Amino acid sequence: MKYQDFEKIMSSDRMKRYLDACKGDTRKAMTLYRYNLHISQEMFTIVSCFEVALRNAIDRRITSNLGQEWLKESIEECGVFTHPKLRKTRDIISTAIHRLLKNQKYSHSKLLAEMEFGIWKYMFSPIQYRVTGRNLLSIFPKKPRSSKSIQYNPSYFFNQLDNVNSLRNRIAHHETICFANESNNIDTTYILRIYGQIKTMIQWMDIDCDSLFYGLDHIEKTCEKIKSLKLSIDYGD
Repeated sequence: MKYQDFEKIMSSDRMKRYLDACKGDTRKAMTLYRYNLHISQEMFTIVSCFEVALRNAIDRRITSNLGQEWLKESIEECGVFTHPKLRKTRDIISTAIHRLLKNQKYSHSKLLAEMEFGIWKYMFSPIQYRVTGRNLLSIFPKKPRSSKSIQYNPSYFFNQLDNVNSLRNRIAHHETICFANESNNIDTTYILRIYGQIKTMIQWMDIDCDSLFYGLDHIEKTCEKIKSLKLSIDYGD
């Protein structure tokens, strides 16, 4: 496809960043755009696997504390999420329950699947960590012991999950992830950092990353392609 046609489809505003990063080389700008799509797809797959593993581990832990229907019951009278500060959480759960009941598709497993990633992140916020039993850290049995320099506490995992959630949202909203911050500098550091955090948390959950991601994980290989393209731009290849 000619660049003019590609730009017309994607918009000149959207392509400007890629074109600037590629020093006006239209062919490389299209290649970089496609690489960004590729790495976004790859990362979304990794995040999706992690999200399912995380929510299932959280569900098993809280089910043992609060019972099989804990999520539905959490927003009922005297439920664990009736604290005034948890209104947003209650609204998300309530909306999902009503949608499933309206379509006659309600089950606990389907309600779990309806939840946003943010729901699982906020399970490690102070209030929700407390009301669900104070033992969600047990889903990471292989995590290191805390030290003076770093505390592997609920706040630590909240922040790690917030990083993953931010990347997930960026991909879902078709934002670029192959640049450093808001610059036009091609850089995969951000991608590899979140990728590393996800793999570490999965390992701490006592899950074999290689087995889980078998045939799915091409993150480093795709990042190498982006790096090679950057070198060709920098050195005029």
